[in-house]
Amino acid sequence: MAISELDLPQGVLAHEHADAQALADALARQVAEALRRAVASRGQATLVVSGGRSPIAFFEALARMQLPWAQVRVSLADERWVPVNHAASNEALVRRHLLRGPAAEARFLSLYQVAGNLQQAAELADTACAELAPIDVLVLGMGDDGHTASLFPGSPNLAEALRPACERRVLPMQAPSEPSQRLTLTLPVLVSARLPLLAIQGQAKLATLGEALAPGDVASLPIRAFLHSPLEIHWCP
Repeated sequence: MAISELDLPQGVLAHEHADAQALADALARQVAEALRRAVASRGQATLVVSGGRSPIAFFEALARMQLPWAQVRVSLADERWVPVNHAASNEALVRRHLLRGPAAEARFLSLYQVAGNLQQAAELADTACAELAPIDVLVLGMGDDGHTASLFPGSPNLAEALRPACERRVLPMQAPSEPSQRLTLTLPVLVSARLPLLAIQGQAKLATLGEALAPGDVASLPIRAFLHSPLEIHWCP
């Protein structure tokens, strides 16, 4: 099956790549060009990315791009509530693979907050994200269960996080896997991005995407909340 076989909504664009490296390189070129345009028109740019192992090749390709990095603010769509020196930290992943060389000049806004519990950490992160300028480029991933960012099916706060009028920028979320405690940007923040991108790999995720394109409950497959124009999807087998 190929992504061209899916019935995508009008205005949603799909890009198919030969392999993971080709996807990473093409995605990095597109993101870099959008960031350059944002800096040229507004004097700064905001990039929000997702964590996990899948984006590593993209991070490394983007780090090699010639950009006015000092005018770029980088943050995360979601984070595990673990210290930055923890092996599961998304921030650590971004710092290790993206914010290096010239890209180290970019400013990073952390979602992780030291607090007594996850709820307090989310409140602190919500306050910190008040500094986040409107998102120029958002790069999301998707799990086989249809989650994106840390918007997991079955999480107690999912309905609030997916509410279009949600007033919170950040909410605590529970993932089914370890570490289960997460922080996530909410739907209104994420869908405000000027250029939203979705990067997925493999037939299993393509099948999940096909299922999400069919009518159904958004809470069962949260990626459904993002499958409308504008959106560009990058996929490789």
